[in-house]
Amino acid sequence: MTESTEVQVRHGVEADLDALTDLYNHFVRETPITFDTAAFTPQERRPWLLSHLEDGRHRLLVAQELDSGRILGYAASGPFRPKAAYDTSVEVSVYCAPDAGGRGIGTLLYEALFEALAGEDVHRAYAGITQPNEASVRLHARFGFTYVGTYREVGRKFGRYWDVAWYERPLGTDTNTSAGT
Repeated sequence: MTESTEVQVRHGVEADLDALTDLYNHFVRETPITFDTAAFTPQERRPWLLSHLEDGRHRLLVAQELDSGRILGYAASGPFRPKAAYDTSVEVSVYCAPDAGGRGIGTLLYEALFEALAGEDVHRAYAGITQPNEASVRLHARFGFTYVGTYREVGRKFGRYWDVAWYERPLGTDTNTSAGT
């Protein structure tokens, strides 16, 4: 990717499934960034893709080179936890192709994702970052995430245990955080 390459950020669609699966599988196979340990087939990844809508709390946005059509990365918001009281909280993530890192793709994706979520009934966004990952910590700090704690040695991958630092960001207009109201 050159500096002059134009990038479009748009909703993820089913036609993106193979490219998104390949991108994610790189991180499964090569990094501790995700705690999935076995690569996916596109069919196994399909329910994940279909769980993200063009509106609502759970979004999937992709960054695509306009000239080549190549997917450079994606950002997603999904359920934080499955119980109903967590509905207004989302977990967010961003993944960039290995050769697209450091070029502002993650920033473009998060800008679009948080703009899309601005009108939704979402109170907080959470991000779990496997440590160490300074680039991800910097990206999340740029978007107003603050550190809330670390789960120590919570996942085992590649023969070792990894810590996950958790970050949060307020979203929406509902700022009532007092108990019992």
